Amino acid sequence: MKNNNMVCDLETGVCGVAGEEEIEVIDFNQPQKSINLYYVTDPICSHCWAIEPVLRRFKEQYGHYFNVHTVMGGLLEKWHDGPIDPANGIYKPADVAGHWREVGEYSRMPIDGSLMIDNPVQSSYPPSRVFKVIQKHHNDKLAYEYLRRAREALFAFNQNISDKSVLIDIVNSIQLDGEAIVNEAEQPISQQLLNEDFSLVRSLGARGFPTIIMMNEENKGVKIVGGRPFEYYVDGLKQVLNVEELQPKQQPSLSSLLEKEKLLFSKEIEVMYDVDQSDINSFIEKELSPNSFQMKEILGELYVTTTK
Repeated sequence: MKNNNMVCDLETGVCGVAGEEEIEVIDFNQPQKSINLYYVTDPICSHCWAIEPVLRRFKEQYGHYFNVHTVMGGLLEKWHDGPIDPANGIYKPADVAGHWREVGEYSRMPIDGSLMIDNPVQSSYPPSRVFKVIQKHHNDKLAYEYLRRAREALFAFNQNISDKSVLIDIVNSIQLDGEAIVNEAEQPISQQLLNEDFSLVRSLGARGFPTIIMMNEENKGVKIVGGRPFEYYVDGLKQVLNVEELQPKQQPSLSSLLEKEKLLFSKEIEVMYDVDQSDINSFIEKELSPNSFQMKEILGELYVTTTK
């Protein structure tokens, strides 16, 4: 039989492993987040919309390892006569509509895109400046909530988020003063804030969206460009931390996630909880109480909203 040298010491009054120190300094605090995650994005970036399901799960389960910094990249200052994105065949606003629809169909994060023919977004700078103003006066969490609402408005509900009245409504929807914030976003100081983000993007070496850069205290890290599967981000975090295994947090319940997010598309629920598309209705009905949600459909995709 193995002897673990368990003894009861009359002097110390301890029953335990022989040789334990009498006084030992220990730290029960959570380890400090030593990793910075930079998410280089833009309000009108369709591929950024497409990675929402994966990015949300990554932050929910592994966010205790890193601090998130959302950085505006400046995708479209204005339309001009030359090519905007020749790799995707985009020379004028109407060219965007087909590209967006393809991204929406492939990712199953719905994108209408027809406003780029009828009432095109003229610049991604106005909604980006609003993000910076909210970040400055409030916090990153509210700024990111605004960014999510702006993308829902643009991609799924076909609203022009370079339009002042649309931006005011979106900011109002997150319980902030839309008119004051959007007016401030039109001031030169807000463009200066945006220019600081552009400088950071250059220093990070990010040239496309979405780009996620995870960096440790020694300023060494990994760069992941474009939409990638969930495992890519987990593997990248392991590399930056130089560990074999990570301890993920349990995913939040669907009811608490919906309460926080207010609107979730089917794809987002499928990715968060590893649910097959064919089982999504029964999963939602099992997880949510009957009067707490509404199930709707847009562009052939199911989504749920809170009834509150």
